[in-house]
Amino acid sequence: MLHLRIHPDNPQPRLIQQAVERIRAGDVVIYPTDAAYAIGCQIGNKAAIERIARIRGLDDKHQYAIICQDLSDISNYAKVDNATFRLLKANTPAITTFILPASSEVPRRLMHPKKKTIGLRIPSNPICQMLLQELGEPMITSTLILPKQSEPLDDPYDIEMQLSKHVDVFIDAGMGTLATTSIVDLSQDYPVVVRHGLGDVSNFE
Repeated sequence: MLHLRIHPDNPQPRLIQQAVERIRAGDVVIYPTDAAYAIGCQIGNKAAIERIARIRGLDDKHQYAIICQDLSDISNYAKVDNATFRLLKANTPAITTFILPASSEVPRRLMHPKKKTIGLRIPSNPICQMLLQELGEPMITSTLILPKQSEPLDDPYDIEMQLSKHVDVFIDAGMGTLATTSIVDLSQDYPVVVRHGLGDVSNFE
């Protein structure tokens, strides 16, 4: 596993580029977000997505999410009307995952099997933002919670000890947090707060 120690507030461009090269090559990466550490890969890489599912112990009913730099690519992955777009624009970046109807371009394996939805995150975390800018496209993202565990891994030492043989790249920004994102479902006629996490969801209640 490539272990990259990157400054949480002033990420080193050379190390970000190194991580992105590996992501483009199909690698699975652990990286910090504005909530807990996450595990991710390129959207179109089926083998990498299957590896994430095995590492996390996810079944075919899991609601995957994509992490985006901003809203510019949203129409490629989600069906949003003007009202929903304005709502998202007013409430992002955020420590919130938004559930939206998936577009036809989203691979079926990433959609919720019954609802045909996709999760969307737009973070403010500097490492996330620089990573996504350098990559030039969104990534698949999933909170770093291992099977039979109820909380995310937050200690870089534990992450390396438990996952060094299973993950290709670890972007280490120091101690993480156990907190997860809030989740708001915007796929129905009105917003539904599915989970209260770090994100402020008072505008949706």
